[in-house]
Amino acid sequence: MLLLSLGGSALWSVLQFADVSTRSAPIGDQTVALNPARSDREWLDLAYQLTGIVLDLVPVALVCWLLWRARPPRLGALGIDAARPVRDGLAGLALVAVIGVPGLALYLAGRALGLTVNVVPSPLDAHWFTVPVLLLSALRAGLTEEVIVVGYLFDRLRRLGWGTWPIIVAAALLRGVYHLYQGVPALLGNVAMGLLFGWLYARTGRLVPLIVAHVLIDVAVFVGYPWAYGAFPALFPR
Repeated sequence: MLLLSLGGSALWSVLQFADVSTRSAPIGDQTVALNPARSDREWLDLAYQLTGIVLDLVPVALVCWLLWRARPPRLGALGIDAARPVRDGLAGLALVAVIGVPGLALYLAGRALGLTVNVVPSPLDAHWFTVPVLLLSALRAGLTEEVIVVGYLFDRLRRLGWGTWPIIVAAALLRGVYHLYQGVPALLGNVAMGLLFGWLYARTGRLVPLIVAHVLIDVAVFVGYPWAYGAFPALFPR
C-alpha cells in the first residue's frame, strides 16, 4: 500500500533532494512547483489535473475498502465517523493555528538561510477552473496523507505488535521524508507535524480533525499564494 502511495513518494523525494542538493545552483535558488499546469490548452490541462487527483485518491479508496466494517461506524478503524462534526471541525481549526503559523515561519527561515527551495504552490496564470482544482488538490492531500500515513499505518502496525510511540515516530519520519524534496527544514517541520498528529490520533482515535486541519492549511497556501506573491515579491524569486 505504501509503495502505491506515499511510500513511493518518499523514494522519489529522496531522489529529488539528491538532485537539487548536488547541482551547481544553491538549494535556495531552485524552485519546485506543487500544482503546475500540465498543458497550454485549458481543457487538456483541466483533464490532466482532474485525472491526477482521482488517481491519487485510489489508494485512499483501497484503504477504506480494506478497513471497512460490516457494522457502523463503517470506518471506525480509521477514526472516521459523523458522531461529532462540530467538535471535530473546531479541533481542526485549532490545529491550523498550531501547525500553520510555525510551519510558515519555518519555511521563511529556511528560505532566508538558503536551505529550502522556492516552493510554488499554485500557478499565477489563473484559469476559470484554477481555484476549484486547487481546492480539490488540498482535499486530495489531506485525505491521502492522513488516511494512509496516520489511520492506515496505525492500524496495520498495531496488528504487527508495534507500540504506540514507535508507530508515531515511524509515521512522522515517513511524513518528513516525502517532503524532503523541499529541503531539510521541510523534513524537520513535517516530522514535528507528524509527531503531533500521531500523538493526537493515539490519544483521541479521531482522524477527522487531522484531515480538516491539513485541508485548510493547504487551501490557505494554494489559494493564497498569488496574493502573497504580489504582496511580498522579495520572498519569491522569479
